[in-house]
Amino acid sequence: MKYYGDLCTLMYDLDKPNAPKDELDFFLSYAEDNMKILEPLCGSGRFLVPFAERGFDITGFDLSYDMLKALYNKAENKGIKVKAYNLSMEDFNPTEKYNLIIIPAGSFSLFTKDELIFSSLEKIKESLLTGGRFVFQVESINCKGEDNDFYKESKRVITKDGYLLVQKNKSYYDEKNKILYMPLMYELYNDKELLDKEEMDFQVRLYSFGEMENYLKEVGFKDIKVYTSYNKNEDIDINSEYIIYKCSL
Repeated sequence: MKYYGDLCTLMYDLDKPNAPKDELDFFLSYAEDNMKILEPLCGSGRFLVPFAERGFDITGFDLSYDMLKALYNKAENKGIKVKAYNLSMEDFNPTEKYNLIIIPAGSFSLFTKDELIFSSLEKIKESLLTGGRFVFQVESINCKGEDNDFYKESKRVITKDGYLLVQKNKSYYDEKNKILYMPLMYELYNDKELLDKEEMDFQVRLYSFGEMENYLKEVGFKDIKVYTSYNKNEDIDINSEYIIYKCSL
């Protein structure tokens, strides 16, 4: 079973080719000239490429080779150079320091086990320069939805070759561990002929309000700011499906 394999990457890139402007602008607001920036879990480069396009010194890494291939294709099409490596957070061994580390789009929620959550936060802290900032987003418990025991079509797109790509998913929320399990299936069709199929065991950790703040404090982060909107002046909305954090050393 592939994790963010070629069909998943194709769906992701066709369905979400660019970062939403308000979200991109939010993360860009923390970037300054001469900063060294790191984006773990950079995926297909929806954020990394625009950062690089604006001249920022940004490095990324991701577990999925297919996602990184899409990232480099984007950068090549724009005529810019990028730095991104095929690496998991488990294998990430901090050797450099950064002024800013970002994990947008709720990707931090892909770390579902407490051990990996804490070790990831420790590694990120170790990678920050004094005064450096960590800005990231998680999915809230408002994303849990209803359980679905059978594969149900959730998305369909047409590829540049004219094929139909369909995404189907099940869903189950583990209330005790706050993990949303969403097995995914991707099917590629030429008319009614099935050309290819791919499955992925997708799961995310959902957070209650106040929960992540305790993790951050335990690891040693300070100056923790919480947002539920990409407008920093809006009040906290406890019904939001995502929570954004800005913290520093």
